[in-house]
Amino acid sequence: MLTYVFSGLLILTTVGLNTLAQALLKLGSGQSPLNLYLFGGILAYGFSTIFYIVVLGKFNLSVAYPVIIGLTVLATTIAGAFFLAEKITTVQWIGIGLMLSGISAVASGINS
Repeated sequence: MLTYVFSGLLILTTVGLNTLAQALLKLGSGQSPLNLYLFGGILAYGFSTIFYIVVLGKFNLSVAYPVIIGLTVLATTIAGAFFLAEKITTVQWIGIGLMLSGISAVASGINS
């Protein structure tokens, strides 16, 4: 049980850091090349990479990659809508729903 919780936390940490990096890079774009948003985004990507390597040590690449990337797309879209006031269309939300069903199917291979 503890292994599942730890694995889930590793995946969510990786996704969270990746999403944070995307949002910070967006905020830092269009400014001077050296700004705190860009620095923070690059730093978040670095930590995300470290956690991703740990995830790869625990799961098959064919499961880890689509789950991490799919959840990152979902989280980044939601972060863009809520924190950056980006408009998300109905078609995009439908696409996110379809992605969630795909992520669920791929994630079912975690126990295999």
